[in-house]
Amino acid sequence: MTAHGEHVETNRRYWDGEAAASHGPLARAHWSRTEPAWGLWSTPESRLSLLPGDLAGRRVIELGCGTAYVSAWLARAGAHPVAVDLSHEQLATARAMQEEFGLDFPLLHADAERVPCADGTFDLAVSEYGASLWCDPRRWIPEAARLLAPGGLLVFMRYSPLFALCASPDGPASTALRRPQFGPGGLGRLELGGRVEFVLPHGEMIRVLRDAGFTVEELVEIRAPRPAPREYHEVTSAWARDWPCEEVWKARLEG
Repeated sequence: MTAHGEHVETNRRYWDGEAAASHGPLARAHWSRTEPAWGLWSTPESRLSLLPGDLAGRRVIELGCGTAYVSAWLARAGAHPVAVDLSHEQLATARAMQEEFGLDFPLLHADAERVPCADGTFDLAVSEYGASLWCDPRRWIPEAARLLAPGGLLVFMRYSPLFALCASPDGPASTALRRPQFGPGGLGRLELGGRVEFVLPHGEMIRVLRDAGFTVEELVEIRAPRPAPREYHEVTSAWARDWPCEEVWKARLEG
Protein backbone atom coordinates (compact mmCIF):
# COMPACT_ATOMS: atom_id res chain seq x y z
CA MET A 1 0.00 0.00 0.00
CA THR A 2 1.31 3.45 -0.88
CA ALA A 3 2.01 6.03 1.79
CA HIS A 4 -1.08 7.91 2.87
CA GLY A 5 -1.33 11.37 1.38
CA GLU A 6 0.34 10.83 -1.99
CA HIS A 7 -2.84 10.24 -4.01
CA VAL A 8 -4.76 12.65 -1.76
CA GLU A 9 -2.53 15.58 -2.69
CA THR A 10 -2.47 14.57 -6.36
CA ASN A 11 -6.26 14.50 -6.49
CA ARG A 12 -6.58 17.70 -4.46
CA ARG A 13 -4.51 19.54 -7.07
CA TYR A 14 -6.56 17.99 -9.86
CA TRP A 15 -9.89 19.02 -8.35
CA ASP A 16 -8.73 22.49 -7.37
CA GLY A 17 -7.55 22.97 -10.97
CA GLU A 18 -8.98 21.72 -14.23
CA ALA A 19 -11.69 19.53 -12.72
CA ALA A 20 -13.22 22.37 -10.71
CA ALA A 21 -13.25 24.54 -13.81
CA SER A 22 -15.15 21.92 -15.80
CA HIS A 23 -17.54 20.72 -13.07
CA GLY A 24 -18.35 24.08 -11.48
CA PRO A 25 -20.62 25.24 -14.32
CA LEU A 26 -22.71 22.05 -13.93
CA ALA A 27 -23.51 22.72 -10.28
CA ARG A 28 -26.61 24.85 -10.80
CA ALA A 29 -28.31 22.24 -12.99
CA HIS A 30 -27.62 19.53 -10.40
CA TRP A 31 -28.85 21.68 -7.52
CA SER A 32 -32.01 22.55 -9.48
CA ARG A 33 -33.20 18.95 -9.80
CA THR A 34 -36.44 18.19 -7.97
CA GLU A 35 -35.63 14.44 -7.94
CA PRO A 36 -32.19 12.90 -7.46
CA ALA A 37 -30.71 11.64 -10.72
CA TRP A 38 -27.56 9.59 -10.44
CA GLY A 39 -24.35 9.26 -12.38
CA LEU A 40 -23.37 9.76 -15.98
CA TRP A 41 -26.79 8.90 -17.39
CA SER A 42 -28.89 10.86 -14.86
CA THR A 43 -30.70 7.70 -13.78
CA PRO A 44 -33.65 8.84 -11.62
CA GLU A 45 -33.94 7.83 -7.98
CA SER A 46 -37.49 6.59 -8.71
CA ARG A 47 -35.91 3.87 -10.87
CA LEU A 48 -32.94 2.96 -8.66
CA SER A 49 -34.34 3.42 -5.10
CA LEU A 50 -30.86 3.94 -3.68
CA LEU A 51 -31.92 6.05 -0.71
CA PRO A 52 -34.05 5.07 2.30
CA GLY A 53 -37.73 5.83 1.82
CA ASP A 54 -37.91 8.16 4.82
CA LEU A 55 -34.96 10.54 5.05
CA ALA A 56 -36.52 12.96 7.52
CA GLY A 57 -34.23 13.47 10.49
CA ARG A 58 -31.54 11.07 9.27
CA ARG A 59 -27.93 12.06 9.88
CA VAL A 60 -26.05 11.76 6.58
CA ILE A 61 -22.44 12.22 5.52
CA GLU A 62 -21.51 12.71 1.87
CA LEU A 63 -17.94 11.57 1.27
CA GLY A 64 -16.33 13.47 -1.58
CA CYS A 65 -19.24 15.84 -2.16
CA GLY A 66 -17.84 18.01 -4.96
CA THR A 67 -20.36 20.82 -5.31
CA ALA A 68 -22.61 19.09 -2.72
CA TYR A 69 -25.71 18.68 -4.87
CA VAL A 70 -26.38 15.21 -3.39
CA SER A 71 -26.39 16.76 0.08
CA ALA A 72 -28.77 19.42 -1.24
CA TRP A 73 -31.18 16.73 -2.43
CA LEU A 74 -30.95 15.05 0.98
CA ALA A 75 -31.49 18.32 2.88
CA ARG A 76 -34.66 19.04 0.88
CA ALA A 77 -35.93 15.57 1.85
CA GLY A 78 -35.53 16.46 5.55
CA ALA A 79 -32.17 14.80 6.24
CA HIS A 80 -29.31 16.46 8.13
CA PRO A 81 -26.30 16.16 5.79
CA VAL A 82 -22.65 16.97 6.32
CA ALA A 83 -20.80 17.35 3.01
CA VAL A 84 -17.07 16.51 2.95
CA ASP A 85 -14.57 17.31 0.20
CA LEU A 86 -10.82 17.89 -0.09
CA SER A 87 -11.10 20.62 -2.76
CA HIS A 88 -11.33 24.28 -1.70
CA GLU A 89 -12.62 25.20 -5.16
CA GLN A 90 -15.40 22.62 -5.16
CA LEU A 91 -16.53 23.71 -1.71
CA ALA A 92 -16.47 27.35 -2.78
CA THR A 93 -18.94 26.45 -5.54
CA ALA A 94 -21.02 24.51 -3.00
CA ARG A 95 -21.18 27.58 -0.72
CA ALA A 96 -22.29 29.75 -3.63
CA MET A 97 -25.05 27.25 -4.45
CA GLN A 98 -26.17 27.20 -0.81
CA GLU A 99 -26.60 30.96 -0.89
CA GLU A 100 -28.38 30.90 -4.24
CA PHE A 101 -30.81 28.11 -3.31
CA GLY A 102 -31.30 29.06 0.35
CA LEU A 103 -30.04 25.80 1.85
CA ASP A 104 -27.69 25.57 4.81
CA PHE A 105 -25.78 22.46 5.92
CA PRO A 106 -22.16 21.95 7.03
CA LEU A 107 -19.45 21.88 4.36
CA LEU A 108 -16.36 20.21 5.75
CA HIS A 109 -12.95 20.60 4.09
CA ALA A 110 -11.36 17.22 4.79
CA ASP A 111 -9.96 14.05 3.30
CA ALA A 112 -12.68 11.37 3.18
CA GLU A 113 -10.12 8.81 4.36
CA ARG A 114 -9.71 10.77 7.63
CA VAL A 115 -12.86 12.67 8.55
CA PRO A 116 -12.83 14.81 11.73
CA CYS A 117 -16.18 13.54 13.04
CA ALA A 118 -16.91 11.27 15.98
CA ASP A 119 -17.51 7.53 15.76
CA GLY A 120 -21.08 6.42 15.07
CA THR A 121 -22.33 9.90 14.19
CA PHE A 122 -24.32 9.09 11.03
CA ASP A 123 -27.17 6.86 9.84
CA LEU A 124 -26.28 7.04 6.14
CA ALA A 125 -23.06 7.56 4.18
CA VAL A 126 -23.25 8.44 0.48
CA SER A 127 -20.65 8.84 -2.25
CA GLU A 128 -21.42 9.46 -5.92
CA TYR A 129 -18.07 9.38 -7.75
CA GLY A 130 -16.46 11.00 -4.72
CA ALA A 131 -14.54 8.95 -2.18
CA SER A 132 -15.91 5.93 -4.06
CA LEU A 133 -13.57 6.65 -6.98
CA TRP A 134 -10.89 9.05 -5.75
CA CYS A 135 -9.99 7.51 -2.37
CA ASP A 136 -8.34 4.22 -1.46
CA PRO A 137 -11.16 1.76 -0.65
CA ARG A 138 -8.97 0.09 1.96
CA ARG A 139 -9.04 3.42 3.84
CA TRP A 140 -12.27 5.21 3.03
CA ILE A 141 -14.58 2.21 3.52
CA PRO A 142 -13.30 1.46 7.06
CA GLU A 143 -13.60 5.20 7.72
CA ALA A 144 -17.24 5.11 6.56
CA ALA A 145 -17.80 2.18 8.93
CA ARG A 146 -16.32 4.20 11.79
CA LEU A 147 -18.58 7.15 11.04
CA LEU A 148 -21.79 5.11 10.80
CA ALA A 149 -23.90 3.98 13.71
CA PRO A 150 -24.56 0.22 13.91
CA GLY A 151 -27.09 -0.71 11.25
CA GLY A 152 -26.15 2.35 9.17
CA LEU A 153 -26.30 2.24 5.37
CA LEU A 154 -23.49 2.93 2.91
CA VAL A 155 -24.46 3.81 -0.68
CA PHE A 156 -21.83 4.56 -3.29
CA MET A 157 -21.52 4.89 -7.07
CA ARG A 158 -18.35 4.32 -9.06
CA TYR A 159 -17.08 3.19 -12.47
CA SER A 160 -17.54 -0.51 -13.10
CA PRO A 161 -14.47 -2.77 -13.27
CA LEU A 162 -15.44 -3.70 -16.84
CA PHE A 163 -15.33 -0.07 -17.91
CA ALA A 164 -11.95 0.38 -16.22
CA LEU A 165 -10.62 -2.66 -18.10
CA CYS A 166 -11.79 -1.22 -21.44
CA ALA A 167 -11.11 2.50 -20.84
CA SER A 168 -8.80 4.35 -23.21
CA PRO A 169 -6.51 7.24 -22.22
CA ASP A 170 -7.27 9.17 -25.41
CA GLY A 171 -10.81 8.25 -26.44
CA PRO A 172 -13.95 6.31 -25.52
CA ALA A 173 -13.93 2.84 -23.99
CA SER A 174 -13.21 0.10 -26.49
CA THR A 175 -14.99 -3.20 -27.08
CA ALA A 176 -11.77 -5.02 -26.17
CA LEU A 177 -9.90 -5.28 -22.88
CA ARG A 178 -7.10 -2.69 -22.70
CA ARG A 179 -5.50 -3.62 -19.37
CA PRO A 180 -5.19 -6.74 -17.23
CA GLN A 181 -7.25 -7.24 -14.11
CA PHE A 182 -4.26 -8.58 -12.17
CA GLY A 183 -0.63 -7.60 -11.84
CA PRO A 184 1.23 -4.43 -12.92
CA GLY A 185 -1.00 -2.06 -14.86
CA GLY A 186 -4.11 -3.89 -13.71
CA LEU A 187 -7.12 -2.77 -11.71
CA GLY A 188 -6.94 -1.26 -8.25
CA ARG A 189 -5.00 1.98 -8.29
CA LEU A 190 -5.13 3.69 -11.71
CA GLU A 191 -2.57 6.42 -12.50
CA LEU A 192 -4.25 8.61 -15.10
CA GLY A 193 -2.02 11.61 -15.74
CA GLY A 194 -2.56 14.15 -12.98
CA ARG A 195 -5.08 12.10 -11.03
CA VAL A 196 -5.43 8.76 -9.27
CA GLU A 197 -8.58 6.63 -9.35
CA PHE A 198 -9.38 3.39 -7.52
CA VAL A 199 -11.52 0.65 -9.07
CA LEU A 200 -11.32 -2.67 -7.24
CA PRO A 201 -12.63 -5.85 -8.87
CA HIS A 202 -15.89 -7.10 -7.41
CA GLY A 203 -14.38 -9.91 -5.36
CA GLU A 204 -11.86 -7.62 -3.72
CA MET A 205 -14.48 -4.94 -3.08
CA ILE A 206 -16.67 -7.49 -1.30
CA ARG A 207 -13.72 -8.51 0.89
CA VAL A 208 -12.96 -4.89 1.79
CA LEU A 209 -16.59 -4.25 2.72
CA ARG A 210 -16.86 -7.43 4.79
CA ASP A 211 -13.57 -6.73 6.59
CA ALA A 212 -14.97 -3.32 7.58
CA GLY A 213 -18.11 -4.90 9.03
CA PHE A 214 -20.53 -4.38 6.11
CA THR A 215 -23.00 -6.80 4.56
CA VAL A 216 -23.65 -6.15 0.87
CA GLU A 217 -27.36 -5.67 0.24
CA GLU A 218 -27.36 -4.81 -3.45
CA LEU A 219 -25.12 -4.19 -6.45
CA VAL A 220 -26.85 -2.30 -9.26
CA GLU A 221 -25.17 -2.22 -12.69
CA ILE A 222 -26.54 0.74 -14.62
CA ARG A 223 -27.41 0.74 -18.31
CA ALA A 224 -27.46 3.91 -20.40
CA PRO A 225 -30.96 4.96 -21.52
CA ARG A 226 -32.13 5.56 -25.07
CA PRO A 227 -31.90 8.39 -25.85
CA ALA A 228 -29.04 9.34 -23.53
CA PRO A 229 -29.03 12.83 -21.96
CA ARG A 230 -25.50 13.41 -23.30
CA GLU A 231 -22.38 11.68 -24.60
CA TYR A 232 -18.95 11.55 -22.94
CA HIS A 233 -15.38 11.57 -24.14
CA GLU A 234 -14.58 8.48 -22.08
CA VAL A 235 -17.63 6.36 -22.93
CA THR A 236 -20.44 6.39 -25.47
CA SER A 237 -24.05 5.66 -24.60
CA ALA A 238 -24.00 2.85 -27.20
CA TRP A 239 -21.17 1.16 -25.26
CA ALA A 240 -22.98 1.66 -21.97
CA ARG A 241 -26.16 0.08 -23.33
CA ASP A 242 -24.25 -3.14 -24.00
CA TRP A 243 -22.05 -3.13 -20.88
CA PRO A 244 -22.26 -1.31 -17.52
CA CYS A 245 -19.87 1.62 -17.22
CA GLU A 246 -21.08 2.50 -13.72
CA GLU A 247 -22.52 0.71 -10.73
CA VAL A 248 -24.00 1.36 -7.29
CA TRP A 249 -23.32 -0.59 -4.10
CA LYS A 250 -25.55 -0.68 -1.02
CA ALA A 251 -24.05 -2.16 2.17
CA ARG A 252 -25.32 -2.29 5.74
CA LEU A 253 -23.04 -1.98 8.78
CA GLU A 254 -23.51 -4.91 11.11
CA GLY A 255 -24.62 -4.36 14.66
